[in-house]
Amino acid sequence: MSVDDKIVRMFLQTKPSNLNEIVVLPATKIVEKRLINKLDQKKSYGRVTNGELNGVIVSIIRSLVGCPNTSVTLESLKRCNVKAIVRVDFCGGVALDEYSISIGDVLVPKVTYCGDGTSPQYIMKYPELHNQLSSIPNPNPKIQELKSGNQAVFITEPNEQLKDILMNEGTRFIPNRIKEVDFWTTDALFCENEVFINSLKSIGVQGIDMENSIFFLLSKLYNMKAASILSISDIPGHPQYDLFNSNVLHPDMELGLENAIKIVLKTLPKIKSLVGV
Repeated sequence: MSVDDKIVRMFLQTKPSNLNEIVVLPATKIVEKRLINKLDQKKSYGRVTNGELNGVIVSIIRSLVGCPNTSVTLESLKRCNVKAIVRVDFCGGVALDEYSISIGDVLVPKVTYCGDGTSPQYIMKYPELHNQLSSIPNPNPKIQELKSGNQAVFITEPNEQLKDILMNEGTRFIPNRIKEVDFWTTDALFCENEVFINSLKSIGVQGIDMENSIFFLLSKLYNMKAASILSISDIPGHPQYDLFNSNVLHPDMELGLENAIKIVLKTLPKIKSLVGV
């Protein structure tokens, strides 16, 4: 058994040859379950479920939440001849004004700020990334005062062709409810206070998640095409729909997730053509 084979077996509980070249990557169990329910000719191999979506053979794998989990999954996919990965799940929204975004809107990341702790470790390991990635000073004044956390925040991007496929299909399908926006990836879901949210607003961020930064970084580093499409489930600071200050669920939350999944299904034949599978 090779080292690559051992790593895949350890983390995905299967062998590399059981993965298909196109992967759909949810983070949460609820989204994974919905995707698997739509599969034709499904067959499971450890953490991997294979089958057809819209006539395209795919593998569905749950990355689990957060950048450390996502990095382990991407390291495994690197060793499996995966060519394209589409991430679909929920995200948080940052309302720049009362009309900018709503729960149930679908967001496609244009860029992602690496506010997590995993991406800097890879950037230290691969110094050449310093010259390939843009960065900004951390906009959070508390970070600047304490001299802790990520003083410089690097920026990662999805594969432009794959992102455009998702956006073009989404614009035809739900023209008023899909937006291409800047994201911030965080490790600390329970630390999204007013200072933090205002710092994101100051640089025009409209989406928050816990996986995009390392997802885009490693997919580029390992030559896999990757993009995300995410449905807004909550809006931090909103009087009704802040995850931690309200027990109210917006009626459009389910609709947004279903729309995001439908867009992925509609785009899979084009993604197949893009990567030449």
